[in-house]
Amino acid sequence: MSTYKETIDYLYNSTPMFHKVGSAAYKEGLENTLALDEYFGHPHEKFKTIHVGGTNGKGSCSSMIASYLQEMGYKVGLYTSPHLYSFRERIRVNGEMIAEKDVVDFVDNHRHFFEPLMPSFFELTTAMAFKYFADQQVDIAVIEVGLGGKLDCTNIIRPLLSVITNISLDHTALLGDTLPLIAKQKAGIIKHGVPVVIGETTLETKTVFELTASEVDADIHYAEEETTMQEVEEYFMDCELKGNYQKLNLRTVLTAVKIDPLRLPHKGEGSAPKVEYDIERHSVLPLVGELEGVFRTSLRNISKNTGIMGRWQTVCEQPKTIIDTGHNKAGWEFVSQMLSDCVKNCNTLRIVFGMVDDKDVDSVMQMLPKEAVYYFTQAQSHRAIPCNIIKEKGNALGLCGKAYPTSAEAYDAAKNDAAETDVIFIGGSNYIIGDLKL
Repeated sequence: MSTYKETIDYLYNSTPMFHKVGSAAYKEGLENTLALDEYFGHPHEKFKTIHVGGTNGKGSCSSMIASYLQEMGYKVGLYTSPHLYSFRERIRVNGEMIAEKDVVDFVDNHRHFFEPLMPSFFELTTAMAFKYFADQQVDIAVIEVGLGGKLDCTNIIRPLLSVITNISLDHTALLGDTLPLIAKQKAGIIKHGVPVVIGETTLETKTVFELTASEVDADIHYAEEETTMQEVEEYFMDCELKGNYQKLNLRTVLTAVKIDPLRLPHKGEGSAPKVEYDIERHSVLPLVGELEGVFRTSLRNISKNTGIMGRWQTVCEQPKTIIDTGHNKAGWEFVSQMLSDCVKNCNTLRIVFGMVDDKDVDSVMQMLPKEAVYYFTQAQSHRAIPCNIIKEKGNALGLCGKAYPTSAEAYDAAKNDAAETDVIFIGGSNYIIGDLKL
């Protein structure tokens, strides 16, 4: 029997992993996914699902929805990616990560089947998640799309509800270099007769969503039209995730929980029946009474219920150190606003920063505050942009700082330089944060 470390090394090194090699790990088509699904006996059919796609905010929205369902008394699976510190973060049941033994057993017991297929890391991990959720007899699982939508290996499910958070330019080499092209890929998760919530739109993307939904007779709900920001502000005071960008995610989720598929009966403490719901009923009703109270409680308990990390998260108080997983232009439009507030409210803002090569690095760096001190670095990934190149780009934009070959060296330097009234921010790439294991 393999050890957990041996198993993880095998998964990382024997299957193409996107965060290490980029587009070479992306496999277009669902052939491997369908073969794995048949081999394991179609595990995704043994529980209900919610499907969450989009460019930014997928993880936050997935975690908010999962927290709500848990507070309603259901046994909830949560599948998200990427992880920050441990592979096991990707697969959770009621917030508990998959056990090391379950990861080992999955690989040891089934590698004879999947090795000839040569699946990608994400294809194999998705099969593991679906099997684990079935084995754990979850009532419902919230499934985050990995990349795109139409051809993503999570797209074999038929959910109670589909959610698309927003569309912006990301992974353009794989999904297309215009918003309508990317929207078409993301809209691929819209299923026949299954309602869909769209968090944010533009004129270009709304046209794509309307056409796709009409083709498959799916009711479409726009958060921008069905939930006001005034409503959001009323709930945001209870929301544990405090980044300003979470207000848009909260609006999306608040719209989702108003729709019949998520207006599930409270399961309570006993062993209520499995989730059974007629997905043809799509009415939208306000949260009142018990449902409103449960939703507010779920917002207060997101981290406890789901284990979510890295969303404008304070990981140290002295000096105050904040991490955020925003990693593309759209995400940084919000992060940069919050960094500007930090500059005004602290002595010196110190930023540990690095990015990978499939992002719009120049656009992101133009949004960085010039008043900060920079510690340019790189993740331990083949896709990482070398720290010296990041430094050169920064210097050309008037961003002052030094280059450090590892995240740890950059963070140590920032801590050594920081006074008690300084703030350290770490971001630019999930993998910069992940390397630090804070």
